[in-house]
Amino acid sequence: MRVKKQRRHRKIVRFYTACYGLRQPYKVLCDVNFVHHLVVNRITPADKALANILGAPVMLFTTKCAISELKKQDLRHVPSHSQALEAAESLITARCDHERAMSADDCIMDIIGQNNPEHFLVATQHADLREKILKIPGVPAIYALRTALFLESPSAAQRQFVKTSEEQRLHMTDLEYEMLTKGTKNMSTTHQEKDRSDEDGFGDQNLEVQAVAKKHTARKGLGVKDKVQFKRKKAKGPNPLSCKKKKTLKNPDLHSVQERKDGDATLRSRKKRNRSRKGKRPVEADG
Repeated sequence: MRVKKQRRHRKIVRFYTACYGLRQPYKVLCDVNFVHHLVVNRITPADKALANILGAPVMLFTTKCAISELKKQDLRHVPSHSQALEAAESLITARCDHERAMSADDCIMDIIGQNNPEHFLVATQHADLREKILKIPGVPAIYALRTALFLESPSAAQRQFVKTSEEQRLHMTDLEYEMLTKGTKNMSTTHQEKDRSDEDGFGDQNLEVQAVAKKHTARKGLGVKDKVQFKRKKAKGPNPLSCKKKKTLKNPDLHSVQERKDGDATLRSRKKRNRSRKGKRPVEADG
């Protein structure tokens, strides 16, 4: 049962986050009777218990009107009310601009309004208040049964609101329809002008000139050049550090003479024949 309950709560939270934009940490607006129920059944700490249901960190809020309503109750006969008052005063007080103190239910409904701009989750034990809250789009309701906390499933009105909003997104608005009609009228006028110019024989030339002029003016206004200009890298000389230095000759005549001598010597060495000494015998010396 606990696993099924957690799955159901995750599904409900996913619905509200996807369709109504609830974000972490979730803001829970607690009623006085809900705080009193937590104190009596010892569901502490309250923020951790609510965080386990929603699967995310939680910030607990209450209102000044709710605290004043709790103060008006008789605290002598019921000691748990004093503990509930201390717990309510420790919570964050939501802003309500009421000159006179209202009932807690009316104050909560006034803070939520028609579209719940602060994205509050309301925790209350009043069934009538929960029914009113579930009629407003994007307001989840939390209640407690003994030591267990539950998250109300979305009402039919909230689901229908999501469907209608999705259908409105699919269809065009009045402004978009006007823009579309204007665009079609402009297209029809341009086609008519094109047909007339084709009959005259100068349609293609005029259209080309107009297109070129429009492009030229638009690019001038934006400061863009007509064509992309690529700078070609010119071929440079070799790296001077990787080249050897030229040798300077002091006496070029001597160098030329020496080269000639070296050339003659190589030719002579090539003309020499290698003589074999196989047939000759060594001459024996006379005794």
